[in-house]
Amino acid sequence: MLQSNNMTINSDSQPRLLLIIPNRGLGGAQRVFHDHSVELSKDYQVTEVVFNEDDADLYPSGNPVVSLGVPGGGSPLAKAQNFWQRVRRLRELKKELACDVAISHLEGADYINLLSKGHEKVVLLIHGSKLHDRNISGAVGWLRKQVLMPWLYKKADKVVTVSRDIIPEMAETFGVASSKLLAINNSFEVEKVRELSREPLDAAMQAVYDTAPVLVTSGRLAVQKNQAPLLDIFAALLKRQPAKLVFVGDGELREPLVSHAQALGLRVYQAMSQPAETLTPNYDVYFVGMQKNPFKFIRPAAAFVFPSAWEGFPMALGEAMTCGIPVVSTDCPTGPREMLAPTTDAPKVPLRQAERTEFGYLMPMLTEPASLTADIACWTDALDQLLRDRTTQEQLATAARRRSNDFTPEHIFAQWKQLITSLLPTKAR
Repeated sequence: MLQSNNMTINSDSQPRLLLIIPNRGLGGAQRVFHDHSVELSKDYQVTEVVFNEDDADLYPSGNPVVSLGVPGGGSPLAKAQNFWQRVRRLRELKKELACDVAISHLEGADYINLLSKGHEKVVLLIHGSKLHDRNISGAVGWLRKQVLMPWLYKKADKVVTVSRDIIPEMAETFGVASSKLLAINNSFEVEKVRELSREPLDAAMQAVYDTAPVLVTSGRLAVQKNQAPLLDIFAALLKRQPAKLVFVGDGELREPLVSHAQALGLRVYQAMSQPAETLTPNYDVYFVGMQKNPFKFIRPAAAFVFPSAWEGFPMALGEAMTCGIPVVSTDCPTGPREMLAPTTDAPKVPLRQAERTEFGYLMPMLTEPASLTADIACWTDALDQLLRDRTTQEQLATAARRRSNDFTPEHIFAQWKQLITSLLPTKAR
């Protein structure tokens, strides 16, 4: 039986949209899903669909939510049975709600959206590179990349990617017709982020920021974010000048990162395990954990550092730009180059030197063992120079803030509205 939460469907003539995601837990895709639900409900009847209620709704939109009521996990047979049960229940829901357009977020939702397709138009939103995602590995990863995506993705009415640089892999690797592909970037709550960024730090944390220039990074402590080399860079930087490094966020790699920092001789503060009264400027690295308002930690920093191994169109980077500070990012697939150097193409060979762009710095990736020592040295040199150059900091901060205006909800969702209108029959527009 389908389970509903706040399930009240309007009876007016607005087109009916289903937004589908496996779960409503913590993550960038879930935040984007929330933003889409809120913004699209201004013009359409929006119903959210999740596989089950296992995760709390961390980003409630206020729109109706329907759970397919199908659990995850279990044996391979149970997983297969659950998969087809989801397909069947979503097909029933689409008929019940007379769905006009079904938009899925994340790969698992894409599959059931496509396999439950009826008369409605099906749109897939691709949040990141499939080719470079190291979480897609092993036998199951091979099945996904070589069988499921090439077979199913071409059946969508439209495939929207959050970055222009994901489009080539959708066409060349997975066989999606170019006429079905469209890039629409993620949006950022620009004015809200700027307002929150002006909230003052508490006195103890402000004292840290007053002691030395602060480098800040934000995001999950996870393989994708590749924060370990950042600690090596920071340890090398400290040999040249005073600085602090602040991690905003938490994740499964916190303990390994703390251990790595300590092995480098860095003094580490962990808000998650140390009393608040021990927070002083005497540490080098600060793990402040999940924050209701991360932006107040970002705005007063000297620079935002972003060492990711791969991305889609990164929320954390865009929000740092919105806060108006210099940003230094790997030239990883995909997103950072489009955000910081939009008039340039992705290089044919990986970047091996610092590239100052119009809106920030693009840097070598920190994932290749053969070049890692040189890449760490390149990052260290660039950050050392940036922290000593107040004029460059101010120029890049202003440029980053200006660039973030391109990602307002008004600008981004005008593109979504145009797409949805093009998919609707004339009488439903």
